[in-house]
Amino acid sequence: MRASLDTLKPLWRRAVQTARLLIGVPDYDTYVQHMRLHHPQRPVMSYEEFFNERMQARYRGGGGRCC
Repeated sequence: MRASLDTLKPLWRRAVQTARLLIGVPDYDTYVQHMRLHHPQRPVMSYEEFFNERMQARYRGGGGRCC
């Protein structure tokens, strides 16, 4: 039983991420990983800052990608 739960966990995370992308909710965990990997010198926004920034970028017509 434990092995099957361990197998389902990554699938569940991917399904949640896909659903968020489909409805336009940004993925904070992906942002944090990206910042730590590609921009370690820059501070990481809090979830609230990140969400507000993404919503502003989405609804003002900005692209919003750094790379």
